[in-house]
Amino acid sequence: MAVTLDQTIDHRQQGWLAGKLNSQTFWVLMAVVVACIFLSFATDSFATTKNLYNITRNVTFTAIVALGMTLVIISGGIDLSVGSVLCLCSMVLGVTMHAGWGLGTGIAAAIAVALAIGLVHGLLIAYLGLPPFVVTLATLSIARSLAMVASGNTVVFEFGPDGPKLLALGGGSTFGVANPVIYMVVLALLTGFVLRWTRFGRHVYAIGGNEEAATLTGVPVKPIKVAVYMVSALSAGLAGIIQTGWLGAITTNIGTGLELQVIAAAVIGGAALVGGAGTAFGALVGAALIEVIRNSLGLLGINAFWQGCFIGGAILIAILFDRARNIRRHE
Repeated sequence: MAVTLDQTIDHRQQGWLAGKLNSQTFWVLMAVVVACIFLSFATDSFATTKNLYNITRNVTFTAIVALGMTLVIISGGIDLSVGSVLCLCSMVLGVTMHAGWGLGTGIAAAIAVALAIGLVHGLLIAYLGLPPFVVTLATLSIARSLAMVASGNTVVFEFGPDGPKLLALGGGSTFGVANPVIYMVVLALLTGFVLRWTRFGRHVYAIGGNEEAATLTGVPVKPIKVAVYMVSALSAGLAGIIQTGWLGAITTNIGTGLELQVIAAAVIGGAALVGGAGTAFGALVGAALIEVIRNSLGLLGINAFWQGCFIGGAILIAILFDRARNIRRHE
């Protein structure tokens, strides 16, 4: 029997709706929306311009690093060092500018350090076959220690002649939008484009889905793994540069615990820890949910120590959702 145009359109609409309802990212986004609506009525300060400005700005640092982490997780790996890499890159930037060098030189030095760390990660993991967990756990300690050595374990807050430029870079705004938010959106669009429309992105998904099959089909697995870890370290370095400009000072405890928040944001947003699934938009949504949770605790008068419980619960729900989806797919 011939299929009419109306039937075809109806089938596509049902397929689109089913896809959305089966999407973890969609439900997390709905949770963010519902939470924002609830908090707008439950408190007098949530929906204020100042608070919304702070939320959007604060979420950017986790979100930017989560974009790089998402690529790593999609490929089937993990990077536990991002918090310490952020700290080290921030410190390299600060120490370089404190010594009298310009903003461009400081940024170049910080990015070079980030790429070098990512390269070491990739080489050890892809070519020597070392476990990503062990390699990046070691770097978590090494990078933090190097940051302490570089600064003498002191606070760096004087950035030389180009100090005002750095503060404007991370703490300024454009047309009422915080600069970090603009950077986050640009990086998210770039990451989304790479994952969706480039051969590199397809290869990353293929490696995470089945590395052996990807190798047999000619995917350059090892070089792509190296590139993925370099991107992850680079995202941490960029976040460190931006956060330094926002805070106006650098301490050796900056970025402590960030790796857990970043992994949580990626997983909550739909990235599968077994690899092969994840999106740039999901990383942003996951980071947004974490920031809304953090922000709401104070507004509702709940002890901030409960934050870890709420985030951990969100991770468990996300994993259970992914598990149920995989079972349904196999059936």
